[in-house]
Amino acid sequence: MQNPDLQALITTLQMAGLTTVILLILGTPLSWYLAKMTSRFKVVIEAVVALPLVLPPTVLGFYLLIAFSPEYLPGQLWQQATGQQLAFSFSAIVIGSVLYSLPFVVQPLQKAFEQLGDNLLEAGAVLGAGPFDRFFYIVLPLTKASFITAASLGFAHTVGEFGVILMIGGNIPGETRVLSIALFDHVEAFDYAKAHLLAISLLISSMILLSAVYLINLPKKHRNANSVGADK
Repeated sequence: MQNPDLQALITTLQMAGLTTVILLILGTPLSWYLAKMTSRFKVVIEAVVALPLVLPPTVLGFYLLIAFSPEYLPGQLWQQATGQQLAFSFSAIVIGSVLYSLPFVVQPLQKAFEQLGDNLLEAGAVLGAGPFDRFFYIVLPLTKASFITAASLGFAHTVGEFGVILMIGGNIPGETRVLSIALFDHVEAFDYAKAHLLAISLLISSMILLSAVYLINLPKKHRNANSVGADK
């Protein structure tokens, strides 16, 4: 029988990995749209995207739980399409994670697109580059660090989720039991040795990931200066 904590780790990595991919797919065009938007409604859309930053996770989880139930349209449509209930499933925690981590991906990308400006894109268009060519050969290379930052923050935030996951996923081993819930279980059972092990592992991995993000975003001249200092 597989170790429950190892099983929770696997579920967590699967959830965070899939969530990050979906966030990049959805967040990239949304970030681009917001960066180029001039309508007065831009503020409203930005506020909706950023809402998870200030909204208690249990509030979002509660309304998602209602929406995912078979009594309401999203849950009904899912059950008709898949034959399975959406609430308390792996799919539910992925959808919830996408909504809850969306601002951590959209905001870095939106800022990068706004700083990029239009001059290079207009030059590319004059030279005959289509929209996809301009994105993959101009935008993507110039904003690569922001994409790495957005993916890292989205992944890290998803790994650390607790309230939303517990509300819409419960605590089903091998399905919705993730590391944050496993840690809570150990604390409830007064098994502080295992709780310490999980907590310190999450703390160290988070520090390593954030340090890598800050290193990537460090100005190139500072990185070179640090390298020279280290060589001396």
